[in-house]
Amino acid sequence: MEFPVSTSASFSPKAALLEEYALVARAMSSPARLSILEQLAQGERAVEALAERTGLTVANCSQHLQQLRRSGLVTSRRDGKAVIYRLSDPKTLDLMDLLRIVAERNLAQVERILRGLSGGEEAPEPVSRADLATRLAEGSVTVLDVRPADEYAAGHIPGALNATLADLDKILPMLAPNTEIVAYCRGPYCVYAHQAVAALRTRGLNARRLEGGLPEWRKDGRPVLMASP
Repeated sequence: MEFPVSTSASFSPKAALLEEYALVARAMSSPARLSILEQLAQGERAVEALAERTGLTVANCSQHLQQLRRSGLVTSRRDGKAVIYRLSDPKTLDLMDLLRIVAERNLAQVERILRGLSGGEEAPEPVSRADLATRLAEGSVTVLDVRPADEYAAGHIPGALNATLADLDKILPMLAPNTEIVAYCRGPYCVYAHQAVAALRTRGLNARRLEGGLPEWRKDGRPVLMASP
């Protein structure tokens, strides 16, 4: 016995699925929401902290978080009166990175912006996380975390030095001139590592950035240390 198949979009399973997929895509269509996701990739955050770090008002940040929550990209818990948000699924990191890769491959403006971060020069190839892990075990590399100090304290690659872009000159005496420096920051959208590498190379140091950042390193199951109180 054959059952009639409705041609109405409202009864189409495919149309219904595409609408749900589009919900995720729409949630990621805002620079502000991408910035929020980048922050949550570092660890869970309260609304007020997210607003401060992204430059949004608390009310605006809350609205963006609700859209991210409806799309299933973030979830939340209560801690007293505070609402704490986090990424729902580590696969969100993969989605964020794929967005970056497609944009870099197909948008000329992205290439121009990245080249500008490197002082107009072509940036050196990034170091893979597997390669960095091997070289850390050998002691043949200096790792530099260029995120803010509080993010470093919350978790960092073992052995990494911490310095923001403004503090690079202060740590130059600590950097061995004959050892390669690998800089990392927040992940696929963070530009601190690009800028740090360019600054270090203008000072005559051998520097490259890590492929990905701390969230990807952690997602790989690699060790992460917290700073001592």
